[in-house]
Amino acid sequence: MNDPQSITVNKDSRLIPTWSVVAAAVAFVLVEYYFWLIAPATRHHEPPALGLRVYFNLSWGLLASLYCLMLGYVSKDAPRRGMNTRFWMMVCLAMPGGIGAVLYFLLRQPEVSLCPACGTHVLSDFHFCPQCNYQLTASCGNCFRTVRTTDQYCTRCGHELSSSQNPLRIHAMDR
Repeated sequence: MNDPQSITVNKDSRLIPTWSVVAAAVAFVLVEYYFWLIAPATRHHEPPALGLRVYFNLSWGLLASLYCLMLGYVSKDAPRRGMNTRFWMMVCLAMPGGIGAVLYFLLRQPEVSLCPACGTHVLSDFHFCPQCNYQLTASCGNCFRTVRTTDQYCTRCGHELSSSQNPLRIHAMDR
């Protein structure tokens, strides 16, 4: 597995990089420039009604902008999940009509985080670290499903979490 980049909580809201926002704005302006100034000069027939032109021009501009924003999102999201950024950006560029983005969202890996005890890269759905056996999330002692640290009973099997001699929900709060 690739070494994923860890993004702190403050950077989590910045999953669309600045270069992508600038590229989206430039793409929108270029598409509008083309459809309003260049394309009408090359037509040999009367243009459609103004409302229809505005609708289609804005639609194509927004699609071009969304494509740039999607590339930026993939460039920031793939490292968080331990995936190859270059490969997925090339897939998104090479596959027409957004098929590459759909493939990315269907095939992307779960987020990767660090074990607080040993620093090993672990998947977010792990209950225990595979290297040091550190409990990462609270889990039911009966069915071993994830529970919230404030739950009194397991939502899956109804097991009373405090009935264990040392409830697993408390282990997660102690560390």
